[in-house]
Amino acid sequence: MALARRCHWRGIDVSVCQVSLGDRVDFKEADFLFLGGGSDREQNLMAGDLAARSDLLREAIDGGLVVLAICGGYQLLGKYYLTLEGKKIPGLDILDLFTEGGNKRLIGNVAVEVDIEGTVYKLVGFENHSGRTFLGDLQPLGRVLAGHGNNGRDGFEGARYKNVFCSYLHGPLLPKNSVLADYLITLALKRRGWQGELAPLDDSFEKTAVSTMLQRIL
Repeated sequence: MALARRCHWRGIDVSVCQVSLGDRVDFKEADFLFLGGGSDREQNLMAGDLAARSDLLREAIDGGLVVLAICGGYQLLGKYYLTLEGKKIPGLDILDLFTEGGNKRLIGNVAVEVDIEGTVYKLVGFENHSGRTFLGDLQPLGRVLAGHGNNGRDGFEGARYKNVFCSYLHGPLLPKNSVLADYLITLALKRRGWQGELAPLDDSFEKTAVSTMLQRIL
């Protein structure tokens, strides 16, 4: 909704396609893919459905498809999820990361420092997850300034691979952080050969909200 609205305000046409189990989807033709979270049952159903086409998704990602994966969607792109009972649930094995279940949920407001094209920004959001995600040969989305992040131990939040952005911040991430939303839009347009710059929007409300949250939690 955030991406579509920010495109609409700029006169950029957007078509949103919701894909359900078994629906045909051409990942290469898509400009942006959102993978959300859900209950364990929903996650397992989605994992099984995507596993059959993980090679196509991987090919599109290597070709620059812009992806935002939040919480369960983030975990799904990794190698596996190890439950507290010791059951290993396979992921799509597209990103070099894995997740382990934890006894305590990591909940609360988060502030993260991220680098976008050489400029450092502070993002805010809300996390609520029991999984502890650990990155292999992969860059984090950012450095935790407040909150738990990926696992509450290494000080990192999320993951970044090419145009794939993963995060536990579903509080929600894009409406709160317009700079990241616009960066995703720009990447999607550049993948199609566009070389311009996005028309500026009045983001004073969003910037004030972020500033207020940063003052509150830092």
